[in-house]
Amino acid sequence: MSESNRKVSDLREGEDNVSIKVRVLSVDEPKVIHTKRGDRTISEAVVGDESGRIKLTMWGNQAGKINEGDAVELKGAWTTSFKGDVQLNIDSRGEINKIDDEGLPKPEEIPESTPKASESSSRSYGRSRGGYRRGGRGGYRRGGGYSSSFGGSEEESDSSEDEE
Repeated sequence: MSESNRKVSDLREGEDNVSIKVRVLSVDEPKVIHTKRGDRTISEAVVGDESGRIKLTMWGNQAGKINEGDAVELKGAWTTSFKGDVQLNIDSRGEINKIDDEGLPKPEEIPESTPKASESSSRSYGRSRGGYRRGGRGGYRRGGGYSSSFGGSEEESDSSEDEE
């Protein structure tokens, strides 16, 4: 599903190769987290469009690439869920491109609503990846939960990339 006219409200957990145009509402400084696969650099942001807002985690070399107020197009992102909310993720296999903000609402016009994960996919710790998950170097493997660290302990966090 890589249609460029995707809306935040249409996103569901477990999607790969997501392309979407959004406005950056807030962004945190990059930080290093400890995961089962070692230390990873991430930055977290809230992005949105006229249909709602969503948390975005940028992994590795994507961390720190956007600023509050930017209009960006994400290509090759994927979705996860944490504590009932769908979240976006992007790493070195994806692209973040700054775009002309024509057609995107101003920050104050973006609704507070966020896409919710389906109850049937909720697992312990409120995280779910469902189906296939990204493996190292672009491979896919059948697997369990996947977390981006929002509100979770460092033990719950796990990145899929092998860089840094």
